[in-house]
Amino acid sequence: MIKQSDVTMLEETGHLAQVRGRSLWEDARVRFFRNKAAVAGLFVLILICAFALFGGFFAQYEPDYVDFSLMGANAYQGVPSIETGHYFGTDIDGRDLFARTVQGTAISLLVGIVGSLVAVVVGTIYGATAGYIGGRTDGIMMRIVDILMSIPFMFVLILMLVIFGRSILMLFIGIGLISWLNMARIARGQTLTIKNKEFVEAAIATGVSPFTIIMRHIIPNLLGIVIVYATLLVPEMIIFESFISYLGLGVQEPNTSLGALINAGASQMTNGTLWMLFYPLFFFLITLFAFFFVGDGLRDALDPKDR
Repeated sequence: MIKQSDVTMLEETGHLAQVRGRSLWEDARVRFFRNKAAVAGLFVLILICAFALFGGFFAQYEPDYVDFSLMGANAYQGVPSIETGHYFGTDIDGRDLFARTVQGTAISLLVGIVGSLVAVVVGTIYGATAGYIGGRTDGIMMRIVDILMSIPFMFVLILMLVIFGRSILMLFIGIGLISWLNMARIARGQTLTIKNKEFVEAAIATGVSPFTIIMRHIIPNLLGIVIVYATLLVPEMIIFESFISYLGLGVQEPNTSLGALINAGASQMTNGTLWMLFYPLFFFLITLFAFFFVGDGLRDALDPKDR
């Protein structure tokens, strides 16, 4: 005969079986979408990416098309107008600013994302390796990082562009390779904690190689901090690229970037053609703020102290 206590226990067990726990990523997703600033930043970022990808289909002119009637002294006539098809007006050389802003936004986003990807991949692997191996190897590897961090990276990037040529590919490589140092230190610090976890010790006990442990156990558990850092690194890369382009060493004609457009627009402010500066600067600023808001939202969502 079944006792009442057994029935109660079975009911409680069935009720508990229906309760689903939330994973780390599901919990982070819920926390992220509760952050209104982060959601707004994500929405703006989606719009910016759509503008960069599909804005060219709405442009009436090619980015390098020159309207000779709006060049030089007549540039002030190239005001923004829907009737003429120059939605953002024209630049000092009579080229459609809408088409060039689309191109500049796409290139600046590409530089930021690719540069951040290079920095994150190199820094994560380097830092995880140093932290896991430890000992003298860790000391030597991190002293190398300290020495490299003492060198002015902007000077190194400018030197690379001068020696190896000014191209978008070299800009990608240069920005990424000099920006991985902070990621290496972050990854190394997290690895020192993770390598003492039970699942890592179990992998060591079963004879798993150090390389496999780093790639399959250490780095996947660094993914949260890596995503946050990469999101916050993208606007930093865009600022670097804009500064280099402002100096004339970045993206070269006929291509352009937001930094190059801002430089060109700033040089024409005294002529009253403020639209040449306003539109590139507007997209530059909202892109930076969108990435910063998303990065802050991800950092708060993935912060284990708040769980």
